[in-house]
Amino acid sequence: MLTFRPIHSEDDAAVAAIIRAVMPEFGADGPGFALHDPEVDHMSAAYAGPGAAYFVVTNAEGRVVGGGGVAALEGGDPGICELRKMYFLPETRGQGMGETLLKHCLVVAKDLGYRTCYLETLTGMDQAIRLYTKLGFKPLCSPLGQTGHGGCDHWFAREL
Repeated sequence: MLTFRPIHSEDDAAVAAIIRAVMPEFGADGPGFALHDPEVDHMSAAYAGPGAAYFVVTNAEGRVVGGGGVAALEGGDPGICELRKMYFLPETRGQGMGETLLKHCLVVAKDLGYRTCYLETLTGMDQAIRLYTKLGFKPLCSPLGQTGHGGCDHWFAREL
């Protein structure tokens, strides 16, 4: 059984390991990808401030197997948040937790006062792109804000 909860500092190493394991799986390990963001090693601190939230997914044994969160879009309209670093280990995929966690993140984003949720992804993350489309995200022609993730080639937004 998979569940999720807010991130704690003791989860930082596990979340960083997941991000570093999953992103290369999709060819997202070069410059311009979230894998190289300074916050990767300190996710609990990075999402502890106002306007941000990050959640970890745990399995029946309590091991962290995924996560995802929201925070203000860097360099963007203050009413826009970004879905950030939503990744799951292969053993966790296909069980519905991505949809459950994403829906929760959207509710949290709205409660935090955001009007729009933006996200960036890339070719090859087909399962994720299908989920975003299913939940009402619309493709954009170009990126928003200044995320520093020039390696991404698909951008989506959804009104909250």
